Amino acid sequence: MKRILFILFFILLVMHAGAQGISALDQLKSNPRKAYGNDYPYQQDPTQLTKAPKGYKPFYISHYARHGSRYYWTDVLYRELDKQLTAAHEKHQLTAEGETFYQKFMAAKDELATGVSELTQLGWEQHQGLARTMYNRFPEVFKKGGNVYAISSLTGRCVLSMSAFCQELVQCNPKIEIREQSSRFTLDGVVPTDRQNPVKHKFPRVKPRFEKNRDQFKGDFTLRERVVPRVFTSTEGIPGNVNRIGSNLVDLYRTLPSINHEGMMGNILTDEELAKEWENENLGSYSWVFGPQYEMIPILQDFIKKADDVISGKSDRIADLRFGHDTCIGPLTVLMGINGADKDPEDPYEVKNIYQNWETCKACNIQLVFYRGKKASDPVLLKCLLNGKEASLPVPTTTYPYYKWSDFRDFYTARCQHVPSSE
Repeated sequence: MKRILFILFFILLVMHAGAQGISALDQLKSNPRKAYGNDYPYQQDPTQLTKAPKGYKPFYISHYARHGSRYYWTDVLYRELDKQLTAAHEKHQLTAEGETFYQKFMAAKDELATGVSELTQLGWEQHQGLARTMYNRFPEVFKKGGNVYAISSLTGRCVLSMSAFCQELVQCNPKIEIREQSSRFTLDGVVPTDRQNPVKHKFPRVKPRFEKNRDQFKGDFTLRERVVPRVFTSTEGIPGNVNRIGSNLVDLYRTLPSINHEGMMGNILTDEELAKEWENENLGSYSWVFGPQYEMIPILQDFIKKADDVISGKSDRIADLRFGHDTCIGPLTVLMGINGADKDPEDPYEVKNIYQNWETCKACNIQLVFYRGKKASDPVLLKCLLNGKEASLPVPTTTYPYYKWSDFRDFYTARCQHVPSSE
């Protein structure tokens, strides 16, 4: 008996390790662009999914996605860079490479100023790809057509992301009927913190434990200082201090692939340089998504209620789709403990092993895929996909990546009910 238990434990350990995949630092070595963090454009890597248990087929999908790639979220970045580069150009304080960058930036300035916060062509295509991949992976859900309900935040880039996804889904099968809604009535299920949400909540914000030990984290965080001399021969008389100027350069660089302007900055920055400082950046990202996790309880409750309605027969939907922001899906990932994101380590060096900020990239998404067995007595199962890959949950199971719906519902209902006080 002990031998059987040991073997079972070992199998579960291996499956969990497989869920976590390659270490974060090894992923950066193979793809340093992941250091862009939440500015990383979504990539659908080829992934082999685990076959469902014998006799089980998918019948319903519940999902949340961030909007796709966009221009920078505020015009402050573009306005400040305009002033900084123009002042340096007029004072002859740009390096040769800085002058080349200045000319390219000026040529694109009107476009950037007009496009602030708006979805780009790449962002549209990302959601088209997500829809087609979902359809092709789970044809049993969609092949007969059926009703789909899609809700979005009130922000244009989210509405257009929803439109791109839904149009592509109907292209796959015209028998699919989709009701799209961007409304204050549905904000609780997609952006509960929106000030226009008529339902008001008071959830605590919390701090991750590593923050008490953050000074133990050592590293070289001088990139912003080092990049400035590559553009400016002097910053005297230039608006903003060196750190602000350097931050603007880094922030712009990370957005260029999303707005079809790669190469604008030449060799001023490299992905490898960003990757060297990624772990420290990731610490800030974890604090940012950890703090408001409980504010996402209404979204998790929306997942539970809508799935319950489908399973009980109250709803005939084949999918529920949500389109929102990184400020929601990031904290939701922590609240749900996807791939251990809720572990809250004390050691700052452990944070990278439980959360990587590129998982909250442009068009990032969570999918819960539900399965029924042949017999009415068979328990409903589900699995969680994070950005198209099978992900672990803190819900007990012996059949990873599949979880019993009843266990999932009970676990997360309890989590929503037991909210700690603010720290």
